[in-house]
Amino acid sequence: MSKVPGGARIIDEKTSLFVIAGPMFLELLLNILLNNMDTLMLSHYSQNSVGAVGNANQVMFLFIIMFNIIATAISVVVAQYLGAKKYSEMDRIYTLALLVNLVFGIVLSSFLVVGKGLITSFLNISPNMLPDAETYLNIVGGGLFLQAGYNVMLQILRCNGYTKIGFYISIVINLINIGGNYVFLYGPLKHLNLGVAGVGISTVIARVIALIFAVMFFYKKKIGKISLKLLAPFPGKMLWKMIRIGLPSAGENFAYSMYQLVLLSFVNTMGDDSVNARVFCNSLISFSMVFSNASAMATQIITGHLVGAGKEEAAYKRVFSTLKLTLPITVMIAAANWALSPFTLRIFTKNENIIKIGFLIMAVDIFVEIGRCLNMTVVSSLKAAGDYIYPLIVGLITMVCLGAVGGYCYGVLLGFGVAGIFAGTASDECIRGLIVLSHWRRRKWIGKRVVDDGDEKNPAN
Repeated sequence: MSKVPGGARIIDEKTSLFVIAGPMFLELLLNILLNNMDTLMLSHYSQNSVGAVGNANQVMFLFIIMFNIIATAISVVVAQYLGAKKYSEMDRIYTLALLVNLVFGIVLSSFLVVGKGLITSFLNISPNMLPDAETYLNIVGGGLFLQAGYNVMLQILRCNGYTKIGFYISIVINLINIGGNYVFLYGPLKHLNLGVAGVGISTVIARVIALIFAVMFFYKKKIGKISLKLLAPFPGKMLWKMIRIGLPSAGENFAYSMYQLVLLSFVNTMGDDSVNARVFCNSLISFSMVFSNASAMATQIITGHLVGAGKEEAAYKRVFSTLKLTLPITVMIAAANWALSPFTLRIFTKNENIIKIGFLIMAVDIFVEIGRCLNMTVVSSLKAAGDYIYPLIVGLITMVCLGAVGGYCYGVLLGFGVAGIFAGTASDECIRGLIVLSHWRRRKWIGKRVVDDGDEKNPAN
């Protein structure tokens, strides 16, 4: 990929999927290893800590999705503007996105700390897990605004063609996090008995360093500059454009996370073994998702550039070429994950009941991953093309009617437990995936790009 003014790299229909997806795959894989290392190290420290942190992370994932209102929008706006070769407003866009997301992040982090009692009560968290869950929410939740800033910077770097930087940063924060966990749980500071608090401190330190590195790379590669002076006069129209794009996009993910919290509240009533089985299985399931997730993000970036350049037909074909590659590989990974789960689950626990529950979960997850691969690829591309309302409407309907209601019926009423909860999710993912694929095939997204010819003439926008 060659460079253009402003430090960006050219991304077009000739760009290989693996050029973009490869570094993001490694980055996601490292992030998964980071999360799994937390779970593994805590599982040998305290089984209750595993469930507590799993519950807390589910809550914080919901807040991270809210941060992505701007982060998602920036991925669409920057990709399309670069594809359309409109470079004059990029610095203003970068500054606006980072500032707004940091302020928004600080507000939500404060709310998370203050309102943690109501949140943990809603989730029916076991009394054995409650203290650790609240401690983790105080520390990691209080510093969650760092993730808000990092998400924006990472999207800016990716859309400019610098996808490897996320991989390099992930290496650093993995080492910091693992080292910090060891120091607090088993090393020189274990006498402090910080436990979950120590793991939380390690996570916050890692996120501080990640944000610093992302900003440093942004300036080193001369991608642009960030300055409050660029916001005078304040670009209200551009902010509204970002919110208009990001709110429905993040809204779909927000609704998904909310319905996962509802499902988690069902699981929390099934006993500690079911809660821990879900946490351990999610650690394994993350490996099934990583390839299709990286490919979907790469396709979104390429699609955004192509749509911005007016090459809709190339964008249309790109989505189907991605699915032909990712669907078979995703199924094979998920099936292998299920077959190996009686052995891999023993890395986390020796509890035979948890392993039995986990084996059933992993079998159902094969169907979850089929639908999730469809959804991630097509929905990401719809958003990149500017069609962000349709996925939200479809998602709200199927998540409630199939995911939540179906999960309750299969898991609670019919007594299939956590595997039944996952069966509801599988129904949601597969049917929603087919619906959005049909929408893409009928080209209903054409003509909805966010760039217009007047943008270059109105710099204050």
